[in-house]
Amino acid sequence: MKILVSGAGVAGLAGARDLATRGHDVTLVEYAPHLRLTGTPIDIRGDAIEITDRMGLLPQIREHRIRMSELMQFVDADGLPVAHIPMAQVSDSDDDIEIVREDLVRILADAIPDSVTIRFGDSVEALTDDGDGVDVGFRSGRTERYDLVVGADGQHSAVRRLVFGPERDHLRHLGVYIALADLPGEARPDRVSSMHNVPGRLAGIARFKDRALAVLMFRSEWLDHDHHDLDAQKKLLADAFAGHSSWRIRRLLDAALADPELFFDSASQIHMPSWHRGRVVLVGDAGHCAAFLSGRGTSLALTGAWFLAEELGRYGADHAAAFERYEARQRPYVTAAQQRVDEGRERLIPPTWDAIDTRNARLQAAS
Repeated sequence: MKILVSGAGVAGLAGARDLATRGHDVTLVEYAPHLRLTGTPIDIRGDAIEITDRMGLLPQIREHRIRMSELMQFVDADGLPVAHIPMAQVSDSDDDIEIVREDLVRILADAIPDSVTIRFGDSVEALTDDGDGVDVGFRSGRTERYDLVVGADGQHSAVRRLVFGPERDHLRHLGVYIALADLPGEARPDRVSSMHNVPGRLAGIARFKDRALAVLMFRSEWLDHDHHDLDAQKKLLADAFAGHSSWRIRRLLDAALADPELFFDSASQIHMPSWHRGRVVLVGDAGHCAAFLSGRGTSLALTGAWFLAEELGRYGADHAAAFERYEARQRPYVTAAQQRVDEGRERLIPPTWDAIDTRNARLQAAS
C-alpha cells in the first residue's frame, strides 16, 4: 500500500522502517526542518527490547548504552548530595536499556530503506478520507492521495486533531511542566547528574556522554499557550521560577531562556477509546501519550509501530481488521504505562518541604 507517516520521532521513524521493510510504499513527513535530536536519555524496556532485536537493531543499541540513572543524585542548595536514586526506584522492568535520544533516532533513521521518501519542513494540514483512500493537503501546498495515513506526530498531533478533534478532548494534564536546554561547559568526566528541589520545583543538570542539559520542572495547572511559540514558552518558564533567587536555579533558568532550541512541554497524557478511524491510525504519543513520568514512551513507540506493521502484513488489504488487532495488542502496554506516572511525579517534584524530606529519607533507606 501507499502509506503516509506523519512525524519523524521514534514512533514515526520506527513505523516508516517497519512498514517499508514489509514492502509498502512509504512517505515520511516531518514538521521540523531536520531530525529532532535533543532530549535527555531515554529507556527501552521489557518487550520493546525484543522488538529492537527483531528489527535487527539491538546490537547497535547495546553499543550506545549508557547508565545515567546510576549516577543521578538529589542535592541541597549548596550542591551537597542528600539522596541517590537506586535503579529499582526508576525502572519498572528487569530489562532496561538506557540510551541517548540522539543515538536512538540516528540508529532508526539509518535503518530506514532508501525506498522511503522523507520530507522535512512540511506537515499535514488537511485530510479527506472517502473510504477508498485519503487525500492529504500539506502545508507546502502539495496534495497527494494515500491508501493509509499513520499519525506519529506526537502529543500535539495534527493528524489526531484533523480526524479526532481538538487536543483538549483527549488530553489529561498531570500538573507538571518540563523544560530542557543545552548547558555548554557543564559536561564532566564523572557524568553525575544533580537535581535540586524547592517545593513544586526542580532545577538540575543532566550529564551524559560529553553533554549536559539544564532540566527545569514545575507543578502547575494547565497553561494554555501555543506550543510553537518559543517566546511564550520562555515567559511561562520564567514566571514559574520567579522569586526563586538561588544562584543554582537562576543559572539554569538563564541558560534555558537563552537557548534558541529550548524544549518546553507539559507532562500530559492522551486518552482515546480508539486509535483509528477509517483509513487513519495513530501510533506513539499521538494516540496514547503516557508522559515522560512513566518512563515508557519510547518503548510504547517501538512496540506500537511494530505491531501495526505486523498486523497490516498479516491482514493485507483489510486495514480495519489490522487496526483492531494492533490496538488489542498495544492497549495493555499503554494502560500499564499510563497508570504509573504518579510515583514519578512525587519522586521528582515533591510539593512541600516535608514531602522533599520524606522523599530523601526514603531514598536514603533504599540505597
